[in-house]
Amino acid sequence: MEQKIEVLKGIDSTGLDFWMETVMRQCDRVRSNFDAEPVHDLRVALRRCRSMADGFMAFDPHPAWKQMKDEGRKLFQQLGALRDTQVMLDWLQRLAPSLDSVRFALNQHLTDQERRLKESASEAVRDFNQKKWASWTRLLSRHARHIAPESLAFQHLALERWSEARFLHRQALRNRTQIAYHRLRIGLKKFRYTVENFLPFRHESWGNDLKELQDILGEVHDLDVLHRTAVSIKALSNERSRLVWRQRIADERSRRLESYRAKMLGKTSLWYVWREGLPRADQIKTAAMARFRAWSEFRDPDFAHAEHVARLAIQIYEGLNSLGLLPADTPADAHLLLEAAALAHDVGISRGRKKHELNSYRMIRKLDPPLGWSAGSLRQTALIARFHRGALPHPHQKAFAGMSANMKPIILTLCGILRLANALDASHKRQIRRLEVKQEGEVLILTAPGYLEFDKTAEQLAAARHLLESTCRVAIVIR
Repeated sequence: MEQKIEVLKGIDSTGLDFWMETVMRQCDRVRSNFDAEPVHDLRVALRRCRSMADGFMAFDPHPAWKQMKDEGRKLFQQLGALRDTQVMLDWLQRLAPSLDSVRFALNQHLTDQERRLKESASEAVRDFNQKKWASWTRLLSRHARHIAPESLAFQHLALERWSEARFLHRQALRNRTQIAYHRLRIGLKKFRYTVENFLPFRHESWGNDLKELQDILGEVHDLDVLHRTAVSIKALSNERSRLVWRQRIADERSRRLESYRAKMLGKTSLWYVWREGLPRADQIKTAAMARFRAWSEFRDPDFAHAEHVARLAIQIYEGLNSLGLLPADTPADAHLLLEAAALAHDVGISRGRKKHELNSYRMIRKLDPPLGWSAGSLRQTALIARFHRGALPHPHQKAFAGMSANMKPIILTLCGILRLANALDASHKRQIRRLEVKQEGEVLILTAPGYLEFDKTAEQLAAARHLLESTCRVAIVIR
């Protein structure tokens, strides 16, 4: 069972800064005592920091996240081997109260191993760079505040973890192998830590069940490791001892798996309880957009401009849609592609301003499609962002290869909308805040309060509107 760690005065016990501070405090404690409890408490603190890093790395590209995670991993793994040995010693007493030959052999092996691992762990604690850890605490705590707990972006991340764990649950029930249950344990652990770290209100309701299930699967894993250890050191020297120990471990294992199934199968399964507390099917794309927004914000040096361009682009899109000027077969969710491209169109600036539109395209293409989005949707988003400035797109370009004939004019129109919206805020001063779109004959009138006919923006707009004029086959006048 996890021990209760004292809350540092003035620091939120759910925050990154609390857990990073706790790592340093527990390091000081464990130096003089490598017993099971202090080793476990240090591992709990390290695990919380590393799991938070995993979550934030889905959004924030700052290298300090990986550096902190790598520094913590070395110590965590070294302590893990010691912790596993201490857990096996505890299991040994529970499974074999009397000193039979198997317990004697295993106890001797594990006691010798514990002594060696304590020496290795002592070296690992000495090598742990607390000075760097303290500097990362200050830096990363500031970064962590950019995304609020319970935000839609974190809810989407949790839903993704839930989906992965549910898939592993089905595999484990079908295969029933040690490897399958071990993978399920890891998947459930990732879901638990995501909820624990980023969705505190849900954790209040789900935390006990999540921890109990993780403990159950963890004990199944411990029993499997103990049996493998007994076999590997040849502690099971005769047929009788092999049968007795195999049955003892099988009985303990079966009881735990039955407890797991009781909670996770049937109409009252906790899978359904958790799923009901996460974004619904009709909210997934919106939640994915929130995640995409957070990813973009960490990379765009002027994200307020990107948000403003997205608002202008949606106003143009809605105006064209109401006038029937969008291409035939435009999907109902095409505005999501446009909004995502607008939010991410300048992320490439983080890698240099020269031809940054190409950087933006490549960065978006390299993303794994978030839950609710397809690889095709992500590619189309990247393409729209790619042509927000610079060379004009053409349907015969390599970037359009493999795209259906009816989808090409839709993407070209969205490129034209983003190109025009971006030019409307070329100054990055957000002077034009709302647009009105109407049609007079073959002319599209764009009324833009705040637009000045003779400033630099006007020159850029003259060039930027050409693509949209071509795709919609109307002349565009901006007033």
